[in-house]
Amino acid sequence: MDGADTARRRPTITDVAQLAGVSPQTVSRYLRFNGGLKPATVERVESAVRQLDYRPNLVARSMRTRKTGRLAILMPAMTFNPSRMLAGANSTAQSAGFFTDVVSAAGGVKARSERLLEMADSGQYEGILSLAPALPTAVARLQQGTVVVISADLDDDMRGIGELADGAPVIQMVEHLASLGHSRFLHVAGDAAFASARARKQSYLDTVERLGLESVGVFDGDWSGESGIEAIRSLPKGSRPTAVIAANDLLAAGVVRGALARGWSVPGDISVTGWDNAELGQFMTPSLTTVDMDLERVGSRAMAKLIAGLRGESPEVNEDSLFRIIWRESTAGAPATDGSGSQG
Repeated sequence: MDGADTARRRPTITDVAQLAGVSPQTVSRYLRFNGGLKPATVERVESAVRQLDYRPNLVARSMRTRKTGRLAILMPAMTFNPSRMLAGANSTAQSAGFFTDVVSAAGGVKARSERLLEMADSGQYEGILSLAPALPTAVARLQQGTVVVISADLDDDMRGIGELADGAPVIQMVEHLASLGHSRFLHVAGDAAFASARARKQSYLDTVERLGLESVGVFDGDWSGESGIEAIRSLPKGSRPTAVIAANDLLAAGVVRGALARGWSVPGDISVTGWDNAELGQFMTPSLTTVDMDLERVGSRAMAKLIAGLRGESPEVNEDSLFRIIWRESTAGAPATDGSGSQG
């Protein structure tokens, strides 16, 4: 075999073992997730796998072990781009030596549950991760042999539920702004059909009441920039808030535009916060205070739970919050006047 043939030859477990300075049995053990390897050994094997761009021969492994090396991620019909969540799940799966297929199932929870059963019965997948709820009756019918994890982070319309709908960052933002002297607040809410919008609105109302602050109202919007503009345009003369908590960044951008149209400076006269950490927010003038959600970790954590099930292990528990408030130029201390005078 000449040098060109060697260069084109697909790396084998033996090649990985030689480069890592371990036995082929150790590499095989690493790939089977049997555990028990020393961290230094794992690091050498992982380094060799990366250098050689080694990919397991899934056909041979399937014939030998009846394992396909494939995992499926089941989602509702996609109505928004879930790329960050899927990126986290795919990265975790690939790091563990798996390939992933993303399957979008339309028709609601019943149709998705039937699709889940079909996939489990097909024998194509070692594990299936569902990012949306499935019927308990369907889960009970699952055959042994395929590990299934239901990580219900999205509903049938791809709206965040559970931890993704936590409104706690609103509490922290209102508390912080109150500590800066703000006392008159406005909330521009998102579409009430979303659990996240309802949670943010309730967190706002509860915190304003608990701290004894004044709310000039809640404007029920629809996530659009136009709603943010209208929320400010519709405020009666003399009722300017000193801080606005918007339910997402697009609403917040509309609030900033609406404020400028009324002659109010941001953050000189009015502070504004958003949610989502949309990339454009950091380039606005002023740059937008917002809430970042670690969607990659949502997908990664769910996939790690599936892989732990395949290994017969308990998944690692990470209690860190998915949310991080990014304070930028759109928020500052309260203005010298509280906005209750005759401003436009």
